[in-house]
Parts: sequence; structure tokens; C-alpha cells
Amino acid sequence: MPPRHQGNANTESVDNYLKAILALSGPEERRASSSSLADRLGVAQASVTNMLQKLATSPLSFVEYERHRGVLLSAAGKRRALEVLRHHRLIETFLYEVLDYPLEEVHEEAERLEHFISERFEERVAAKLGNPKFDPHGHCIPAMDGKMAKQASVPLTELQEQGTFTVDSISDQDAPLLKRLKAQGIIPGARVHVTKGGADDLVLRTSAASKKLHLSRNLAAAVRVRSAH
Repeated sequence: MPPRHQGNANTESVDNYLKAILALSGPEERRASSSSLADRLGVAQASVTNMLQKLATSPLSFVEYERHRGVLLSAAGKRRALEVLRHHRLIETFLYEVLDYPLEEVHEEAERLEHFISERFEERVAAKLGNPKFDPHGHCIPAMDGKMAKQASVPLTELQEQGTFTVDSISDQDAPLLKRLKAQGIIPGARVHVTKGGADDLVLRTSAASKKLHLSRNLAAAVRVRSAH
């Protein structure tokens, strides 16, 4: 990936917007709405509109934006978003595996650091960690060329059947929620046996606990699973 400028508030803000658009667009590369961006970034919708207009008209042309249709990343915007995401997830992995940070703390710390590391530092961190493919939350780390492995998983809330599943990833967006999941043994790689799904909660057992767990829909939505077979 090409080098980029580091270390000022403007580039940090641009990076955060591009990364949020990438997350909201998903693998299908859907258009992201201004309201969904405002919710994810915790800013006013007017601020989102203003920033998207700037990004769309800047010489770098990071996005394609139409006010009533939402926003898509351009090829340049996607490259930059993937670079920032690679920084972020490598930092999370380094904090977790080398510095023994708790799982629920690595995301916030990486949010601060991702804008400031050099490409040389990124390469050294990746080599030190053995070039990992996934971060501690189970999310794919983009490769140097921006490619990402496909993950065939679904949210727990969308399961159509009972059975045994492997936790593929957990959301990194809510530290208290993440701490609750970890306390119940629901972390990437854990096996869960879902026995009942209701309107308000799911009943399951984990590989680390023999007793039944009642998981609220809010918690379950933060967990993605794949078949254990």
C-alpha cells in the first residue's frame, strides 16, 4: 500500500470516516447512509453531510456521494480505508498478544494509535506477530495488498436452527458488552451449543461452561458464528 500522511486532526477525521464507510458498506459494497454514519461515529448528521461533500469534491476523490442515495468508497478511498484498518487490527493484536491488554481495551487504544504508525513499523509489527490473518476479535486483518479473507459466518440472532457452532468473531464497538461476552466464555474459537431461540433471548451452552446461558438479543447480535462441523 502507498505511504500516507500521518499525525494531524484532519487526516484522523478522514481516516475515521473512510473506515466507517467501509464497515457499513460490507462485502456487498452497499451505499452507506448519512444517518448510519452519524450513529457509528457519534456525530451530528449535518457534520456527516459536510464531510462527505468535502471528500467527494477533494482532489483525492475518496468517495462517491449523492445526498439522497448515500455514499460509496472510490477505489482510492477503499485502499486508504483498508490500510487504516490493517494498522488498527495489527495494533489490536500486538496489544493483546504481546502487551497482555484485556480484550475489551484493545479497540479504543488502537483507535488512537492507528493514524500515527509508519509503514515500516506496521511491517515490523506484522512480522513480529507472524503475519496474523485475524485480530483478537476474530476480524480479518487486510493483507498488504488490501485483500481480505472471506468469513462465512452469521450473527447468532439469524440462526435458523439449533446445534453446535464455533464463534467466528465478536463486535469490538462496545467495550462493556464485549467484557460481558468474555466473562461468559463467548470469544473467537469457542464452541456454543444453541438449544433455544426466543423473541427476547437465546439459550445456549459454551465449551467453557456446563450451565445454560440466557443471552439477550442485544448480546447475541454482537456474536457471529459458523458451523462447528
